[in-house]
Amino acid sequence: MLMVRGRAGGTELTGTLYERGERAPSFRGAPDEDAAYVWVCDEFYEVDSGGTTQLVDGREVNLAFESPMPRGFDTREQALDGAREHIRTQFARIGVDPDDVILEVEKTDAEDRRE
Repeated sequence: MLMVRGRAGGTELTGTLYERGERAPSFRGAPDEDAAYVWVCDEFYEVDSGGTTQLVDGREVNLAFESPMPRGFDTREQALDGAREHIRTQFARIGVDPDDVILEVEKTDAEDRRE
């Protein structure tokens, strides 16, 4: 599995990309189990009040979260492109320039994540 992380504005967002042969989570709305690559990550947007407060670029931003929308992809390249685009989009939704987002991809083992 791959962890795809974006950092900008003093905060970060990380999602999980399940690769071919790994067991992706199964829940309502999850992609077809035949998808070779499955991306799962939070989705959020800025609201005027309520939500969760996060400090972004020195200002308080109220975030409302949506249920994660898993996405299935046929190739690793498509999946990584989709993951990067998703993370940039989430930052843009809270007023951060997508070009300012620093992206990292880290390979992890499912065994390592169970601690």
